[in-house]
Amino acid sequence: METSAKESSEGMGEQPLVLRLLLACGAIGPLLFIVVFLIEGVTRADYNPLRYPVSSLSIGDLGWIQAANFLMVGLLLCAFAIGLRRVLSGSRGAVWGPLLIGLAGIGLFGAGIFTTDPIYGYPPSAPLVLAQYSVHGHFHDFFSILLFFGLPIACFVFCRRFATLGERGWAVYAILTGLGMLVAFVLAAIGFSQNPSLVNFAGVFQRLSIAIGLIWIALLAFRLMSKKPLSGK
Repeated sequence: METSAKESSEGMGEQPLVLRLLLACGAIGPLLFIVVFLIEGVTRADYNPLRYPVSSLSIGDLGWIQAANFLMVGLLLCAFAIGLRRVLSGSRGAVWGPLLIGLAGIGLFGAGIFTTDPIYGYPPSAPLVLAQYSVHGHFHDFFSILLFFGLPIACFVFCRRFATLGERGWAVYAILTGLGMLVAFVLAAIGFSQNPSLVNFAGVFQRLSIAIGLIWIALLAFRLMSKKPLSGK
C-alpha cells in the first residue's frame, strides 16, 4: 500500500528532467523511424516500398541513412526502456515490460550494424531468394526478431497491467497492438517468400507491423509524460 501510494504521488508530481528526457525518447524515436523509412521508400531509385522490406533501404550508396535510422532509434528505445523501468519500479510489469522494449531497441540497433542481404529483387540485380545467406544477413535477421517478437510480447505484458488497473481501453489497445504486429508480420513473411497472392504487398504488411508497434510505444511515452501514474501491484 505504501509503495503504491508513493508511485502514484511520484507519477502525478513533477518528473525530474532526466526522467522526462528518457521518456521523450520513446515518443521521438518511433515517430522518427517511421518518417525516415517512409520518405526513403518513396524517394529511393528502383525501390518499391509496397514490395521490398525496410531493411533493404540499408543497401547501396544511400544505405547509411537507413542504417543510421536503425542505430539512432535503437538507442532512443533503450533510453526509453530505462525511463520506463524507473517509472514502474516496484510494480507489476516493471521488469518484463521495460526489458522487452529494451530488447526491441537492441534489435533495431543490431539491424543497423549488420546489413541485410540483397534479396527479394532489390537491388534489381539481386535474386528473389538466396541459396545461402551471409553472416551479416543471419545476424540482421536475428536482431530483427527481437523487434518483431519482443515488442508484441511487451504489449501483452502491459495488457495485463492495464487490465489490473481497470483501464480497459489501454488494455484492449495493448493486446490489439501485439496481435496486429504478429498478424502483419506473418503476412509479410509469406509475401517475402514470393507467394503470388501477397508478394506485391509484402512491404506494406511489414511496414504496418512496424508502425503498429512503434506508434503504441510513442503513445505510451506521451501518456507517461502527461504524469498519469501507471502504479499498481
